[in-house]
Amino acid sequence: MPAAHHTITLGGGCFWCLDAVYAKVKGIQSVESGYSNGDVAQPTYEQVCTGRTGHAEVVKLVFDPGQISLREILEIFFVIHDPTTLNAQGNDHGSQYRSGIYYVDASQQQVAQDIIQELVASGIYTRPIVTEVLPLHNYSAAEDYHQDFFARNPHQGYCLAVAAPKVAKFRKTFARLALD
Repeated sequence: MPAAHHTITLGGGCFWCLDAVYAKVKGIQSVESGYSNGDVAQPTYEQVCTGRTGHAEVVKLVFDPGQISLREILEIFFVIHDPTTLNAQGNDHGSQYRSGIYYVDASQQQVAQDIIQELVASGIYTRPIVTEVLPLHNYSAAEDYHQDFFARNPHQGYCLAVAAPKVAKFRKTFARLALD
């Protein structure tokens, strides 16, 4: 990976939804669905779904900061998921669906904490933000069939009902950052 590219890992519910959105963002070089911040090395999807591994479903984003800032990536993140629901997004419930920003250095941690403080001060959310901001730990890629799931299965029920509306919300709110 060229030195000009950075990575950030985000958890905001099912990784299919985050993948669907960030695959459409200018400056995002790659999106990889995976698992992070749990206790089991190289867990399977089935293990993560039990809620006993401690992992979150995440997307690992490689991005070009010359095209998109971490702040912009996080602004998108806070629009496309609900950071006030603990261990849940919509009908998906369990600790694997928690909201999280998993950083690789202190500057990323600071950007994440700053944007959360600004959102709290703005009063945009009526409930407390429960997004965890932690160092990336014990990351592993998800199985191949989870990668680019929305792009490969746009007519699958979950994609139509949950992921597609998030993509539409992103395109409407962040048109200037959308590919296509």
